Amino acid sequence: MGNVDIENQKPACSADRIEIHPTAIIHPDAEIAEGVSIGPYSVIGKDVRIAKGTKVSSHVVIEGWTEIGENNTIYQFASLGGPAQSVKYKGEKTYLKVGNNNLIREYVTLNRGTVQGFGETTIGDNNFLMAYVHIAHDCRIGNDIIIANSVGLAGHIEIGDHSIIGGMTGVHQFVRIGAYTMVGAMSAIPLDIPPYVSASGMRASLYGLNVIGLKRHGFSDELINNLKQAYKIIFKSKLLLTDAIKKVRGEVVMSKELEYFLNFLETSERGICR
Repeated sequence: MGNVDIENQKPACSADRIEIHPTAIIHPDAEIAEGVSIGPYSVIGKDVRIAKGTKVSSHVVIEGWTEIGENNTIYQFASLGGPAQSVKYKGEKTYLKVGNNNLIREYVTLNRGTVQGFGETTIGDNNFLMAYVHIAHDCRIGNDIIIANSVGLAGHIEIGDHSIIGGMTGVHQFVRIGAYTMVGAMSAIPLDIPPYVSASGMRASLYGLNVIGLKRHGFSDELINNLKQAYKIIFKSKLLLTDAIKKVRGEVVMSKELEYFLNFLETSERGICR
């Protein structure tokens, strides 16, 4: 990566392949890689690093200690790397780290972490963040996730790979949402949602496995049936959770997917949506 000269903000020539609109404001210490384009009136701060191939549209603000990976597309009026919206945040050096191939639509806000949390907010690869999504401090967002319009994630939330979060959903701080999960629109999520399930509601309830999603991602019928059997034991047998997990381990054919499901339940601190 090379530094961008704030006094020479003309659109780049084809030799260096960096395209910066003359109205954009780029701090001289920002690091902008080859193949990056930055649109009109965007502002790129001092400690920002943008990797090759990323496209920043007009009127985007990227500030703070922020790292943007390769081949992302960031639409107009998005705000990345702002300070944590936490009364405990006192200006400490914390980070926002965004992976590769993400689509970040209009008015998305991604805040940095806090020293009381992980110290960074992380967004993985191949995610689609629709308009008005807010991801607060210390969140950890995996890969291949779709977060629909106007979703709000409070601090310290974790979302597993291949999940879909329906529009206008609100998620309580410290909640975990497992991989391959489908959350219905306009839900309120106060507790952890296990992997592989569907959930919805103002105080979200579980509605069985996300079977369609699992099939689309290549889960075999045998594996889906094993997960169904485990789900019934955990949530419909009226056993205590520890006893239900023990029963699953003794009666259901184990796999890495089922082990992930059980480990998620065993390590929940907020409790599990039922």
